[in-house]
Amino acid sequence: MNKKLSRTPLLHTLSLSLMLAIGTAQAQTPAEQELLRRVDQLAAELAKLRTELAQLQQQAPTQPSAPATSIAALVEPAPAAQARTVLGGYAELNYNRPNNNGKDAQADLRRLVLGVQHRFDEKTKIVTEIEVEHAVASAGDPGEVAIEQAYVEHQFHPNWALRGGLFLMPMGLLNENHEPTAYYGVERNFVETAIIPSTWREGGIQLVGQLDSGWTLQAGIATGFDLNKWDAASSEGRESPLGAIHQELALARSRDLALFGAANYRGIPGLLLGASVFSGQATHGQQAASSRITLWDLHARWTPGRWDLSALYSRGSISNTAALNMPLVGGDSLIPARFDGAYLQAAYKLWEQGSYVLKPFARWERFNTASRYAELGAGLTPEASDSERVVTLGANFEFAPGVVLKADLQRFRLNKDLNRVNLGLGWSF
Repeated sequence: MNKKLSRTPLLHTLSLSLMLAIGTAQAQTPAEQELLRRVDQLAAELAKLRTELAQLQQQAPTQPSAPATSIAALVEPAPAAQARTVLGGYAELNYNRPNNNGKDAQADLRRLVLGVQHRFDEKTKIVTEIEVEHAVASAGDPGEVAIEQAYVEHQFHPNWALRGGLFLMPMGLLNENHEPTAYYGVERNFVETAIIPSTWREGGIQLVGQLDSGWTLQAGIATGFDLNKWDAASSEGRESPLGAIHQELALARSRDLALFGAANYRGIPGLLLGASVFSGQATHGQQAASSRITLWDLHARWTPGRWDLSALYSRGSISNTAALNMPLVGGDSLIPARFDGAYLQAAYKLWEQGSYVLKPFARWERFNTASRYAELGAGLTPEASDSERVVTLGANFEFAPGVVLKADLQRFRLNKDLNRVNLGLGWSF
């Protein structure tokens, strides 16, 4: 409160108290008695106003704002004046040119997503997103159409909400914040695509809490992976073990459900610290052996001044893979028992003028989609894969709010044929 303004009520109070003392010490005339009555009335009204002000201050929202997720914030009731139906979306167009094989260069409308959010009242809303990948989806084209999100959220407490439907899993830094304007580089990082299969969604029920202390808590029960989909003759499992067996709520096997939880702390300005875990059975009674898939991660992001620094480590495991792999022996890709990855990233806001912002960045990654196999016996157990290491150097150039140009160079330690130059254009609204 302004100090000058705060002195005025204090001076009035002291003056009134002095008049009251004088009035009681001397013989009181009728006029003085009337004056004292009015003074008492003013004092009572002042006390009432102070009580009402204190109550209003206690009712004012104090919880910290949540970081933006795809289309919808975590727990954020809309003001009465806000539109009931909101349209949003994002898109990215990429160009990739391998250094040693220019003939393999390609351009792609990687994805276009349109979302609709509708609020039925101040506590209940729906969030939906539909995604088209690779521009054209048909029986003879590489594209596909998918529902990325479709859930209902009901806020039953100022700090707590319940979601039900198809939603993004709260893991890592990218999965819930995957618009091209939200990350550095033309392509999404390998750790959060090969290990954490972003964009990863499941159907289920989720509890979301925003605490006044700066914590965001999420937990729930959801559909999980289906190991019956594993194709030992395909390379898809080596590219992303969980990406090869996700279900995306498309006639998803649901005999076995999974539990998940996430905690993120934002109580210190500019700092995010978080962790998440997902675990569930994945054979759904279709195999003689049962198997559990567990995935967890630790992540941090710090934005001091012009810097944007982040780090993440994630590890996944699949149990009882020896029994599951025996019928698959001889295939090119068996089920790994463990896979993991980590990255470090630094970006710097080098130049800003009006709506123009230039942010160079560097990222180092290490990931391994088959760091260990269960023992199958002499001559049968596959060799664990070597960890790939990738260095990405580039820049994001924002020339309008929500629109970004990207360029980067990527260098691979093991498979140097993948060294490439990437260019990208993206937007989000």
